[in-house]
Amino acid sequence: MQRTFDAFVLVDAQVDFFPGGALPVPHGDAILPAVNRILEQCRRENIPVIASADWHPADHISFQPQGGPWPPHCVRGTAGASLHPGLDLPPVFLMVHKASSRDRDAYSAFDGTDLARALEERSIRKLLIGGLALDYCVKATCLDAVENGFEVMLLLAATRAVNVNPGDGDRAAAELAAHGVTLIGGDPQ
Repeated sequence: MQRTFDAFVLVDAQVDFFPGGALPVPHGDAILPAVNRILEQCRRENIPVIASADWHPADHISFQPQGGPWPPHCVRGTAGASLHPGLDLPPVFLMVHKASSRDRDAYSAFDGTDLARALEERSIRKLLIGGLALDYCVKATCLDAVENGFEVMLLLAATRAVNVNPGDGDRAAAELAAHGVTLIGGDPQ
């Protein structure tokens, strides 16, 4: 891929969202080759990389024991909250933790973080986004990026959907396109 972006935002590529994790995204590990190709390009061309991560307390509001929809996952300080070991991350990247308050959920990497300000300070305007999961955190991050005035491209080969309801991933991709996100190649499943 030619350099058409100013930064790569990798959304929630955490152990718990991959096969074998607490809340696995079906075929989530299929994103690793595409993500690592982008990470290599970023390293080669000195393009900033931002990685977001759920950083939940053990009693987070989104967890089923507290009445939420999800099993406990990405509890801060646990192995499941770590970024996937198969990622070829550069030595220096910006880490953004989200959803760290017990009583508030946050799907977007922009929600409750200083991400927009950090990007603006670096004169970053064009974002390439990938990660997990297309129909939740990736979608929310893309929509918030557009709302914050960024040009957004989503690399479909670098994302997969939970598909709680069949077709959620396809609907998310269509919604993103309708909001001005450029969808780049591949199947959004």
